[in-house]
Amino acid sequence: MLFLQNPPAFLFFTGKGGVGKTSLSCATAIHLVRLGEKVLLVSTDPASNIGQVFSQEIGNNITAISTVPGLFALEIDPQQAAQQYRERIVGPVRGALPEAVVKGIEEQLSGACTTEIAAFDEFTALLTDATLTADYDHVIFDTAPTGHTIRLLQLSGAWSGFIEKNPEGASCLGPLAGLEKQRQRYAEAVKALSDPQRTRLILVARAQKTTLDEVARTHQELAAIGLTRQNLVINGVLPAGEVVHDALAAAIRHREQAAIAGMPAALRDLPVDPLPLKAFNMVGVEALCSLLSDQDEIAAPAGSDAPAEIVGLPRLLTLVEEIAGMGHGLIMMMGKGGVGKTTLAAAVAVALAKRGLPVHLTTSDPAAHLSDTLAGSLCNLEVSRIDPEVETERYRQHVLDTKGQDLDAEGRALLEEDLRSPCTEEIAVFQAFSRVLREAGKQFVVMDTAPTGHTLLLLDATGAYHREVARHLVDPQVHYTTPMMQLQDPERTKVLIVTLPEPTPVLEAAQLQEDLRRAGIEPWAWVINNSLAAAPTASPLLKKRAALEVAQIQSVRTDYAKRIALVPMQTEEPVGIDHLRSLLNPAS
Repeated sequence: MLFLQNPPAFLFFTGKGGVGKTSLSCATAIHLVRLGEKVLLVSTDPASNIGQVFSQEIGNNITAISTVPGLFALEIDPQQAAQQYRERIVGPVRGALPEAVVKGIEEQLSGACTTEIAAFDEFTALLTDATLTADYDHVIFDTAPTGHTIRLLQLSGAWSGFIEKNPEGASCLGPLAGLEKQRQRYAEAVKALSDPQRTRLILVARAQKTTLDEVARTHQELAAIGLTRQNLVINGVLPAGEVVHDALAAAIRHREQAAIAGMPAALRDLPVDPLPLKAFNMVGVEALCSLLSDQDEIAAPAGSDAPAEIVGLPRLLTLVEEIAGMGHGLIMMMGKGGVGKTTLAAAVAVALAKRGLPVHLTTSDPAAHLSDTLAGSLCNLEVSRIDPEVETERYRQHVLDTKGQDLDAEGRALLEEDLRSPCTEEIAVFQAFSRVLREAGKQFVVMDTAPTGHTLLLLDATGAYHREVARHLVDPQVHYTTPMMQLQDPERTKVLIVTLPEPTPVLEAAQLQEDLRRAGIEPWAWVINNSLAAAPTASPLLKKRAALEVAQIQSVRTDYAKRIALVPMQTEEPVGIDHLRSLLNPAS
């Protein structure tokens, strides 16, 4: 394995949820220990549980792994860390500022940027205090900070003062307001991250176009700020030997190899390690050891057909028929990247248009090519794309011209960095979406790539759009509807959460649902995409993987979803109107 050659002291594994970061970081730790090294494994991923992997309780204290002498682990709870310094910031102003302002600051401190910076604050000591890591040859981190977080930490300036003067003018600045005293430690931590002699970043991806595109953006963003020592691991590649069993295995193998061959140029110069798909979950030392081997070192569970109650779950067609009965309204596809939101949004839009209903299908996903996905036109179907870069630049300039016009150079620099955050793009895109929302009163609007619940609350708290509408109404009896109110109205908006039948995507989807509920938006249904359990296959490996999906599907049914639809893994690429229709009811 190239990423294991001459490993430095610090190894960071990064990538989107569900690609195998935790499994790979644990397997790497075991590998190094077996070479005689002493290793500390640190998790800062809220969706990660290395304690489950090793069947041992760990928590926020360095704990020896009983089954691997020489390996120690630490699980940092980002949510707990975020809560601790949220109170550190908000506590002193509670009672001194108006309640609405305090709530606005609290919401600024509730997003992903805040949580990530809080987690970074927790583990910077491990990067900078030699006494804490002197006993270890290597420290392995499951989940690295993003380029945005590192840029924030590189900025100097009075964060606390900026927040006090501009409580409504920023989306993600709040986190650092309470961390100013540690700025010197942050500078040292960033220096350690940027030192190729001390740190190596391992980008983890799947053999999928969307995942590889995303990891390419991560690579470029981190390399631009000095984190140049990077390797790429493509995890879970279907072995060539499986293609002899059936058309489904052959199709999956073909799609994966095409994605690898066509991966972005930015990744091709990196050292790349492909890892084969395994037929079992990565739990226990034997399973983890097999991850870095071409040979399976443990017996996989016997493959079997999925239970009838799984196979018989409703297909997407059932949800579409219920949606069609509305006559018009907003349909929002929400979920993490790479779960298939764009394809499913297109399938729903096509199905509604085929029923003679007027539909506007729109997306803000820069990687989404709706015209390619549809591969044709259809009566009653209008397609548009909101350009996130254009909308974000328009929004950034507006904020700089208004909130930033009276700031000094230092304050303006802070505001400009804040406006580079992911929240800024979501806000800007949502404003563009709001212009489309008005159409949902007379036709269907199917929206791909929607903002998170945090962003919606942030818009409500800082922009206070609907309160502004109410404040300027002369007649309080006049009826009005704002975008936020429309999203919260289940009669007007149906939110469909899209996920995959795997542990991490399901957990991330559950977290998204809680986020939406906090914003007063109740998801209408869940769609489980690309299910092997729902797809007939003769491949022994795929049958075993299908058996592993059953527990995740049952969890969604019983713990999370009010309505559910199961979409089987497709033999044919879901491109073109006919193939999109097959996603709705594959048996038809």
